Amino acid sequence: MTNAPADSGLFEPARLGPLHLPNRLVMAPLTRNRAAADGVPEPIMATYYAQRASAGLIIAEATTPNAVGQTYPHIPAIHGEEHVAGWRRVTDAVRAEGGRMFLQLQHGGRVGHPDNSGLTPVAPSPVPLPETIHTPTGRQAAVVPREMTLADIETTVADFAAAARNAVEAGFEGVEVHAANGHLLHQFLAANTNHRTDAYGGPVAHRIRFVVEVVRAVAAAIGPERVGLRVSPGNTVNGIAEGNTGDIYPALVAALADSGLAYLHLVFADPDQPLFQELRAAWPGTLIANPALGRGGPLPRDGGRQAGERLIAAGADLIALGRAFLANPDLVERLRTGAPLNQVRDAYAMYTGGATGYTDYPTLADALVAQTN
Repeated sequence: MTNAPADSGLFEPARLGPLHLPNRLVMAPLTRNRAAADGVPEPIMATYYAQRASAGLIIAEATTPNAVGQTYPHIPAIHGEEHVAGWRRVTDAVRAEGGRMFLQLQHGGRVGHPDNSGLTPVAPSPVPLPETIHTPTGRQAAVVPREMTLADIETTVADFAAAARNAVEAGFEGVEVHAANGHLLHQFLAANTNHRTDAYGGPVAHRIRFVVEVVRAVAAAIGPERVGLRVSPGNTVNGIAEGNTGDIYPALVAALADSGLAYLHLVFADPDQPLFQELRAAWPGTLIANPALGRGGPLPRDGGRQAGERLIAAGADLIALGRAFLANPDLVERLRTGAPLNQVRDAYAMYTGGATGYTDYPTLADALVAQTN
């Protein structure tokens, strides 16, 4: 073990609305496909999240607010009583370990398949995902989604609000609305997936409308202090091409700046980028930054600590780390003491099910026991 100074802003306590966070490290939402086929969280998920309860805040993985929004097999849901009961077991386990949780609400839009949800995916426009998609029988070509009607949009907004109420009933402190990574809300923002000519398409002021309506409906349902918004400016995952990134996000932030939300969560944040600086200056509340650590590459030896400290210095309030928390249940302690980190076993990251690469990453205490046996 190597020693490192712990006098870092990452380990200072923080406030998030009514919540007192013991540190500024946030466990980012990580899809790991460990729910039952009907979307009910499995007991192993309670173990997984409870292992990581030392995070200042856990944002639980992408969870669908309605059936048609399901992306892949074994994705958790939050639109039925059975889902609420399953998630309650998770939040109870985390709270027993002293942790705090938000739940990410994600509608996949065109990132879905009838073999996963039993339904034809819906999207702002009938533009299919240009990639294959994982299904129970293997990867298949994506289908053309059905263009959402105005009634579909109204219903989906209501579904997000209902899902937020269910999340609070399930014991979460709040929810994160997922408008990033090429899923439904991001599809409305992007020019290549939104070809609409009505009030939800065309100019930026129209393309941000659906996101704004969802966020405001969720905030009205459970209180804005319980609601965060996640965005990924410029992210091209899932075939997204926004077209005018520098216009979209300042407009979106301006539309929601007075809403009293708990936080804005920026994915792949880089403090040297002008857009990061612009959004930080424009957003009046808490900013969670997920540092750009190299997509698909190995995890940095420090797990992202240095990148996180740079973002804190640039004005971020909280730092969200994903893979580092996946591989290190006791990440906060490891970063605080300068202990070496477990590396991610990518082969077991998704779709496999079970404990391997999920709940079997050792803590420092586990390693000590192994050494003495």
